[in-house]
Amino acid sequence: MDSPRTGVAEPVARAPRSGRPRATTRADLERIGFELFARQGFDATTVDDIASAAGIARRTFFRYFASKNDLVWGDFEQQLTGFRELLHATGPSVALMTALRAAVVDFNRFDATVVPWHRERMRLILTVPTLQADATLRYAAWRAIVTDFAARRLGLAASDALPRLFGHAVLAAAVTAYEHWLAVPEAELSELLDTAIRRLEEGLGGASSSV
Repeated sequence: MDSPRTGVAEPVARAPRSGRPRATTRADLERIGFELFARQGFDATTVDDIASAAGIARRTFFRYFASKNDLVWGDFEQQLTGFRELLHATGPSVALMTALRAAVVDFNRFDATVVPWHRERMRLILTVPTLQADATLRYAAWRAIVTDFAARRLGLAASDALPRLFGHAVLAAAVTAYEHWLAVPEAELSELLDTAIRRLEEGLGGASSSV
């Protein structure tokens, strides 16, 4: 689980429709989109609304994001690559659950200035029904990274039951930590994720310690 950091897209050459400077990056569009979602609600906000507020054409919006849903998730594919790299960089002497916990916690660390936007992103992802189908597909991609890593460390096929269990269990722990974080704003996300995955070690640690 994470909130993707955004990359920079090419500038647009269109004058804004209002006094507001036109958006020229993915990050700009995300910020404007989140502001509109907060005021109008996700379902009531259209791509046209976001484009108009950003001072760009509708077709320009689609240079940055394939859909309104994609704006919420940001550059998720790039972030999955980063998550995979964190796991691959873990030395073989590190226990499997320890490696997974460290990677998940590190993957979900954010600068303090980003945290409010990340909280709003995750609130949308976890609570808006129209985002749930999309979330299922993206969670599956995230879970597959954990499953593949566990399979390699356990010397099993990714299709075997035990690696799949690691994938599902770690995802469930991460989602649980995020749900608690949204419910208790003063809670520290890194601590919640660390605690949730540590508790999994009590049940799954036996499998990882034998490797």
